[in-house]
Amino acid sequence: LLSGPRTIIIEDPLFLDGEKLGRGQSGKLAQGGTLYLVDQNHPFTLTFSLSSKAQDPNMPRRSLKATDKTNGGRNGTQRDIKPSLTSKHSIKDFFSSSPSKAKHGQLSPESRLPEGKRQKLEEEEEERIIEDKLKHLQEFAEKSVTDESKDDPSPSLVRGGVRSSWQQIGALMVYTAEGVTGSSKIAGFDIDGCIITTKSGKVFPTAPDDWRILFPEIQPRLASLLNKGHKVVFFTNQMGIAKGKLCPEVFKSKVEDILAALQLPVQVFVATGPGIYRKPVMGMWKYLCEEANDGVTVDKTQSLYVGDAAGRPENWAPGRKKKDFSCSDRLFALNIGLQFHTPEEYFLGWKSAPYSLPSFDPVSSVRLSDPPSASLTSTETEVIVAVGYPAAGKSTFFHTHIIPKGYVYVNRDTLGSWQNCVSACERALKEGRSVAIDNTNPDPESRKRYVGVAKAAGVSCRCFHFTATLEQAKHNNRVRFLAPLVNL
Repeated sequence: LLSGPRTIIIEDPLFLDGEKLGRGQSGKLAQGGTLYLVDQNHPFTLTFSLSSKAQDPNMPRRSLKATDKTNGGRNGTQRDIKPSLTSKHSIKDFFSSSPSKAKHGQLSPESRLPEGKRQKLEEEEEERIIEDKLKHLQEFAEKSVTDESKDDPSPSLVRGGVRSSWQQIGALMVYTAEGVTGSSKIAGFDIDGCIITTKSGKVFPTAPDDWRILFPEIQPRLASLLNKGHKVVFFTNQMGIAKGKLCPEVFKSKVEDILAALQLPVQVFVATGPGIYRKPVMGMWKYLCEEANDGVTVDKTQSLYVGDAAGRPENWAPGRKKKDFSCSDRLFALNIGLQFHTPEEYFLGWKSAPYSLPSFDPVSSVRLSDPPSASLTSTETEVIVAVGYPAAGKSTFFHTHIIPKGYVYVNRDTLGSWQNCVSACERALKEGRSVAIDNTNPDPESRKRYVGVAKAAGVSCRCFHFTATLEQAKHNNRVRFLAPLVNL
């Protein structure tokens, strides 16, 4: 039974080799495949070696093993599941020969049926038995974890009784390995290009196991940080999960394998898509400080961050021809206020490499208006026409400095067309009220409409040119997108 690839029918949502199967769906599980049970928390590598044929008693029997990677040994290393559902059963009992098979020399009622019908009945019975055994196997996994925690609590439990575990918070996944404790000193690291690189030498991994530790100096340096009281935390962007190119369960297994190779207690934050958790936005850091550090306040002056997305140009060092794909890691540290290092600087002691940041610096201070002595509003009726990129700050400026002074606010986004904007301006001027036109008005033709309305009403018209660069407008637009989600 189950000596080769077999189509199986399942009812509970499971994963077969990273592929999710819903209720009633079928999938193939070949020898050596991985079956994920218990709400995806228990991956089992299954070896099908039993047969309905009699086995030579002199030949050694091959057992069916199930290894639990998630709740294995230290930092997720594999170990065999030892407990069973009862003291008289083991996991092999779930895959014993089918009772529907007739013993040698005995005739069952089905044997009298025509060959085709008898074969169909046997296949249906076999599938029903397989389905039932998979359900029992899931119960076995749940029971084994419970029994193991009772029989041998020391290897799988840490101070406070916390196991290695994954959490999902919206577009954020957090893994806290066994042995991780809160600290005021955080040593943060990117993963790809900082802790690991590809074995294949390609930019992107070709398979889940296409990785190796980047430098031999990494493990001892991280161990030294832990010995000095730091908490080691990995922060990684994994947009492929949101795009459906990377299975979350596959990446979880990869993270656990990396930590198993390092043999160190590390906490891992994974931003699975765009939004507040994706670097360089500070969402992952804020969640660490507020929810995932055992209530310990973080001291930024004693903390650091290391990453390879540092804004370095081409040929930034001998043999390093490619420029960095971005400067998101450096900006992440800059936004938080942490000292920053590249992997080469931190682990190998290289000198600081040249780098460049975006031309727009959001913390730079500029004058609100030029000239500074200019009056923003007037005691006389007037028309103010804004000119500037979308997200240049026009609406914020008007609602902060102009509209509270009694000006009528005119905006195409709310009125729908420039014709409606012109009509609203004309009505306000007839009522003796000043008007602020909050549109981009990029060309002379669009501005001329309001100049003409002002002239017809016999009032002055001023132009407020918002000088935000395109780079600044793009930055503001990203912040505007995030603003409804969280106040960063």
